[in-house]
Amino acid sequence: MESTIKTPIEMLEHWVEKQGDNVYLKQPIDGQFKNFTWREVQTQMQQIAGALRHLGLNRGDKVAIFSKNCAEWFITDLALMHGGYISVPIYPTANADTICYTLEHSESKAIFIGKLDHWAEQELGVGGEILRLAMPYDTMPAQYHWDKLLTLGQPLIDAPLPTLEQIMTLVYTSGSTGKPKGAIHTFASYSWTCNTVVRDLKTNVSDRLISYLPLAHITERVAKEGSSFYSGSSVAFVESLDSFVVDVQRAQPTVFFSVPRLWNLFQKKIIDTIGDSRLNLMLKVPILSGIVKRKIHKALGLEHCHMLGSGSAPIPPSLITWYHKVGLNISEAWGMTENCAYSIINSPFNVKKIGTVGRAVDGCDVKLSDVGELLVKSPGLMQGYYKQPEETAACFDKDGYFLTGDLANIDEDGYVSITGRVKDNFKTSKGKYVAPVPIERKLAQDLHVEMICVIGSGLPHPIALVQLSEGGYLQPREEVTTSLKTTLDAVNPHLESHETVDAIVVVTEKWEVDNDVLTPTLKIKRHVLEQRYSERVDGIRGGKICWEDEL
Repeated sequence: MESTIKTPIEMLEHWVEKQGDNVYLKQPIDGQFKNFTWREVQTQMQQIAGALRHLGLNRGDKVAIFSKNCAEWFITDLALMHGGYISVPIYPTANADTICYTLEHSESKAIFIGKLDHWAEQELGVGGEILRLAMPYDTMPAQYHWDKLLTLGQPLIDAPLPTLEQIMTLVYTSGSTGKPKGAIHTFASYSWTCNTVVRDLKTNVSDRLISYLPLAHITERVAKEGSSFYSGSSVAFVESLDSFVVDVQRAQPTVFFSVPRLWNLFQKKIIDTIGDSRLNLMLKVPILSGIVKRKIHKALGLEHCHMLGSGSAPIPPSLITWYHKVGLNISEAWGMTENCAYSIINSPFNVKKIGTVGRAVDGCDVKLSDVGELLVKSPGLMQGYYKQPEETAACFDKDGYFLTGDLANIDEDGYVSITGRVKDNFKTSKGKYVAPVPIERKLAQDLHVEMICVIGSGLPHPIALVQLSEGGYLQPREEVTTSLKTTLDAVNPHLESHETVDAIVVVTEKWEVDNDVLTPTLKIKRHVLEQRYSERVDGIRGGKICWEDEL
């Protein structure tokens, strides 16, 4: 670890000295920004840390953060770093069981609760034993509220600086295959990764970021919160889902990251407004093309962006190609909770490498195991899983490379393509193994498809479960069926005989976090869909297109 790397607390001090009266955080409240300068953030950080000392919490204690993104999330996180506490973020969409498990497993002594959409249902998971500290929003009952915390005890001014080897946070995985695991990240792994992001994305004090993806996920915590510490960029937040587009337009971000599902919804909005064939026609006219592109960029609030990214789940190459056509280049990136979510990225954007997740960043080594599993090594790797030594030992090889569980190819230029998950591969009733992810990528080229999951464990052939885009559900069923059939007939001839898809089933029940189909990061829980649909789709043959209500 480079000795020149500083912790977020040192960087905050740096920016207070350099631009202390400049606005750092912008929190929308009732449609108006409430601004926090760098100096105000530092002052509140010291006061919150002092309040925790006053309440009897000691260095090394775990403290949970349970809230949607807001300025106070950043301030709380900094206060925990400053006071020597270990933060335990919890997804704001987590159910009561997950909340309870995370708090108990991490042995958290207190919990900060903030902006939540369903706190009444979630409160059971928090329980009555733990110390509750409330951010200044409508949230569940707490012993101490933000205004009280800002006057409780003495501000913590002269705390020892964190060391790079010190544990900073326990980041619990989203639990796509079982109970969440707590990845142990030190100031070293976090700070190195944040520095690397700033280096690669070339962000600085003039950049404007917007934070709306869950801060409980390491991607947002590094790419937005963390990068702001090391670039001096300002950060705006989103007030609600209803105000999202307006909040983005008002924030005028210069860097924007999202997940495939949102990029898909943005595309739908544009096509619904202009029309697909009309858009294609206008893009072929040189002068008109430039005007149309600028209008699209402005409508999305992305006209000032020099960097666009996508991660968390695979994005169809056709979607990136479509955005490239309208003048928006989306760099796909790859990372995991265990490596601070940043190891590989297609940046600078290379149109010839659409479909890959890019190349390893400087300082990160990647290679393939004998079975094609992607192995990663970087200073951003976690120490291990909290209280799970056997799982920790099993996920590192003898040379210190992390076994990612992803199957991959690496081309001659070093660009990495993810081809599936080691555990996702299933065996059909014919005894043949199938890798579902490459098949899903091919079928997802159909613009009617928003999400797709290929299942088939114990079935004669794979079956594709499909969730249509909003536009797809509005179109005549016959039209959608014809399109999906054309796509399936185009894909199947290029698959091995045992891989050919027997049917596409259009699932009408929405796949959501609330019904346990999606993780908080919007990844599909394949095993859940296997359990729910395997018996129902068994027996469908011959490349059919079926709708769930017809089964």
